[in-house]
Amino acid sequence: MKMMGESWAELGSRIAGLMFVWATIQQFFPHQLRVYLDKLSNKLLGIVYPFVQITVHEYTGGRRNEVYAAIESYLGAKSTAQARRLKADMVKNSKSFVLSLDKSEEVTDEFRGVKLWWVLKESVRSATTFSLYRSAPDERKYYTLSFHRKNRDIVAGAYLSYVMEEGKALELKNRQRKLYTNKPNDSWGWEGKHLWNHIVFEHPASFRTLAMDPQKKQEIIDDLITFGKSKEYYAKVGKAWKRGYLLYGPPGTGKSTMIAAMANFLNYDVYDLELTSVKNNSDLRKLLVDTSSKSIIVIEDIDCSLDLTGKRKKKKKGKSGEEEQNDPLEAKEMENEGEDGSKVTLSGLLNFIDGIWSACGPERIIIFTTNHKEKLDPALIRRGRMDMHIEMSYCKFEAFKVLAKNYLDVDSHPLFEIVGRLLEETSMSPCDVAENLIPKTASKEVETCLNNLVEALNKAKETARLNAEKEAKTKKVSARRYSRWMKMIGKLRRKNED
Repeated sequence: MKMMGESWAELGSRIAGLMFVWATIQQFFPHQLRVYLDKLSNKLLGIVYPFVQITVHEYTGGRRNEVYAAIESYLGAKSTAQARRLKADMVKNSKSFVLSLDKSEEVTDEFRGVKLWWVLKESVRSATTFSLYRSAPDERKYYTLSFHRKNRDIVAGAYLSYVMEEGKALELKNRQRKLYTNKPNDSWGWEGKHLWNHIVFEHPASFRTLAMDPQKKQEIIDDLITFGKSKEYYAKVGKAWKRGYLLYGPPGTGKSTMIAAMANFLNYDVYDLELTSVKNNSDLRKLLVDTSSKSIIVIEDIDCSLDLTGKRKKKKKGKSGEEEQNDPLEAKEMENEGEDGSKVTLSGLLNFIDGIWSACGPERIIIFTTNHKEKLDPALIRRGRMDMHIEMSYCKFEAFKVLAKNYLDVDSHPLFEIVGRLLEETSMSPCDVAENLIPKTASKEVETCLNNLVEALNKAKETARLNAEKEAKTKKVSARRYSRWMKMIGKLRRKNED
């Protein structure tokens, strides 16, 4: 017993000595010598240790590695039965959990008689490491796959392909849609990671409940279905697999609801891009690269986001016809505005939606919304960039019937005829119609709600009539004044000629 204790003590002493020597080499030996020693130690280790190791990092090139995500999903099913420590995440409309491997846990897998070992690891950054990024993370996750070197061809070929296919299938099955918004530039993480914040996307909108003309609605649905099945077609014609939609119309006509209905129909994530918080064109490209496939990129009220309306600043001309220099104070003010605000340009945005960078990922939809289509630069909304222009108009009778079914659960009523006639005579947004249909009491009386809508439509009709009369009167007065001025100018000209 004593001899065994002495043997263990001697072994521990030797290991400690080796560790001390290795630490000394790492700290004091030149880099070239350390590289040579590393190669030599790897060769010696390969003689006695016949296993090969593959490492898959969570982030590569500043964005999350899709291979890592697929492996995480694949091992989730394996780890449930084997691992002692698991992580649980909510999926599928917050009704169930998906389990995944926790750090430092090992899972054994077998493929065609080959045994493999997966381990989730984390490398911790040294506290003394200097970083130029404000929110540099302390841990970097990665998976390691170990197997016998005689099985290298099977693992590198068939097994890894199998893991990717199974992992992506599980990922799609457990996938939960997310709503992203871009972070301000100064809060971007280490190596440009974590550019987007996200929450679970649980908007209930669907095309069934969307208040819109049924024929126009079906055209949009058919277009979306065709896009989702056109991967080979886009590759054949040499175009990036993406499509653009311009939603335009007055406020309250359902543009945001249309976006939610599209996302739910296609099962896509939504990226809500706030242009005013993007510093420049380079950052805009980084945000695009960090979006995933099967996603909708949205820029709402694009006419208000930046100066992208097609207007160009013109230099003033003096009496001699020569261009005058801008006022120094005005020039300084414009310079300061450029420094503090976004420097995203029209050309940068065009490259974002239709240039070389737009092909950095497949199966994406880009949507612009605006209340004033006529203000946008024609280059921004031409076909090929915004492929389909969808007018979101005021509520008509067909859209009203959808809203009546949604809010009151009725398909017909004697007051429908009156409502239909009033909707043809006045303009009211679907949002305002829906507000009048919402029951204000627990009894939920259908006739009361419809009477409220009829009353509101009559008020809107009367208001529109008064405004039209006022506008006509104003135009008439202006026309009279213009006529008087023209007569006075004519008299003065004739007097000068005489």
